[in-house]
Amino acid sequence: MASSSASPPGRLRRDAQRNRDLLLAAARELFSRHGLDVPLDQIAKEAGVGNATLYRHFPTREALVGEVFADAATLIGDAAQEALAAEDAWAAIERYFERIFELVAADRGINDLVTQAIPSTPAMTGISRQNAVTVGTLVARAQEQGTMRPDVVTMDLLFMLGPLCRALPATTELRPDLWRRYLALLLDGFRTRATHPLPVPPIGEEHLDRMFAGLWEAAGPAV
Repeated sequence: MASSSASPPGRLRRDAQRNRDLLLAAARELFSRHGLDVPLDQIAKEAGVGNATLYRHFPTREALVGEVFADAATLIGDAAQEALAAEDAWAAIERYFERIFELVAADRGINDLVTQAIPSTPAMTGISRQNAVTVGTLVARAQEQGTMRPDVVTMDLLFMLGPLCRALPATTELRPDLWRRYLALLLDGFRTRATHPLPVPPIGEEHLDRMFAGLWEAAGPAV
């Protein structure tokens, strides 16, 4: 009987898993350094596989992004649970945003994920909704406890913190912890003792994605 040239059982599955792992590792590294706009063929090249292999495992950029940042969504979820379990709402707000900023300052890809409007990416949708619910709950609690000014809403925080997050890649080049200064300054404006009349009403949630999309377009593509 002629010998068969077929691969041993399980060989293709092992090779496929290896290629998938290589692609995820390459994407994680490149996204972290350059952001989510890294060309997919560059990721395939870095992983040492062909473009067809990449698309076989990840048919869309959104699928790849969601897989790469599944852990980030878990970390943000953990931060939310910790914040919501705290008794002191203002301390919880400070700690929650510190943890978020630590993540986005260390990883350009997570920064893009948090600040860009990517509604077709499940990871983004989950993070965005979870973040809004967490912040809204903490704002309401802090106002009940008298530590946050009563005339602000959740969107005020999200509107102001988003651009600060977006500026982190530039500030980390100057000093990695510089964001802590500006986060503290921004949050202080929401304290009860800082209260003064606000001149115009807040924007609605429907405008936030448009604002971030415009900010991203103005910033240009990742280098």
